[in-house]
Amino acid sequence: MVGAGPAGMVLALLLARAGLRVVVLEKHEDFLRDFRGDTIHPSTATLMDELGLGDRFQALPHRKVRELRLTFDDGTFRVVDFGRLPGRHPYLMFLPQWDFLEFLAAEAARWPGFTLLRATPAVGLLRTGGRVTGVRAAGPDGEVEVRAPLTVATDGRHSTVRALLGARPREFGAPMDVLWFRLPREPADGAGVQMRPSAGGLLAAIDRGGYWQLAYVIPKGGYEAVRAAGLPALRASIERHAPFLAGRTEQLRDWDDLPMLSVQVDRLRRWYADGVLLIGDAAHAMSPVGGVGINLAVQDAVAAARLLTGPLRTGRVTPADLRRVQRRRWYPTAGTQLMQRAAQRVLIGRLLRARGPIRAPLPLHLLQRLPALQGLPARVIGTGLRPEHAPPAMP
Repeated sequence: MVGAGPAGMVLALLLARAGLRVVVLEKHEDFLRDFRGDTIHPSTATLMDELGLGDRFQALPHRKVRELRLTFDDGTFRVVDFGRLPGRHPYLMFLPQWDFLEFLAAEAARWPGFTLLRATPAVGLLRTGGRVTGVRAAGPDGEVEVRAPLTVATDGRHSTVRALLGARPREFGAPMDVLWFRLPREPADGAGVQMRPSAGGLLAAIDRGGYWQLAYVIPKGGYEAVRAAGLPALRASIERHAPFLAGRTEQLRDWDDLPMLSVQVDRLRRWYADGVLLIGDAAHAMSPVGGVGINLAVQDAVAAARLLTGPLRTGRVTPADLRRVQRRRWYPTAGTQLMQRAAQRVLIGRLLRARGPIRAPLPLHLLQRLPALQGLPARVIGTGLRPEHAPPAMP
């Protein structure tokens, strides 16, 4: 596995648990970075239960959210009710991704076939007769070669492996980018997730206990214009979206406090070549709409483990084996991206163009009158269009 993100670590854990030898290459020394994706969905929590890790997983520091609301100029509307989902986990978990990855690494390390090489970025592919047979990496003590019957690219939307293969994804575009920052949280603020659409954009506030993690949506390519307007104008805009933050935005003293995340939605037409498979964001970058990126990546990993464990035990994985993984995961990926693109066009694009008061669209009024319908987006977000389940472990 090239890349120790959620897809790489879950796949490594499942394959090591199946008795296989697995090497994960991670370019950073640790996981202590401010990841965009901290959302753990019911399907991932269920996977932890299936692996016998549920109790230890639930002991990690996290916040639970059972509903999602949107606050427009004409009121607040509940749009997603996770309490209507069946099973033990009718909620979203907001868990720092560095804690999740360290947890997966520790659990995988219990199996003798698992190796994690930190500070070891992949720099090249090894090939034999046109087949990928491993990678070259730059380790702390020099170059490392890892040879394997299968190399899996789990190194995200800026995948090194994808670039080395010369594969280019199909770009679907996005109308927005995101400023990602944090401000202190006070007890009177409320809890959970607050999403506040307003003329010119949207502000999402994620409760992380002592502080709010905030995502401020700006027009695509509009970062320089936001900077040119100045920090005072940005602070005022943030407070218009979320009046409860008044007085706290003064803590945004420098543009370094407001890193910009470029939003992209893309998908490879083919996720594999002979000896190599791409999953997660390396195969399909997701929009932040719904926060489903981690969920899709984890389910890719589970499907890959179930379909490829048998061929890997024989030491020979064919392109046909890899094609089965893509076919399994194509529908939920393409379907989810289609819904994200519709939300970007209908809701977010409209907000970015608006200049006057923003009222809730008619479908949200319908959701309030028929609360049972709030379970439908909960299913799409929390479970996914095709949930995957853990393969059995080796005795």
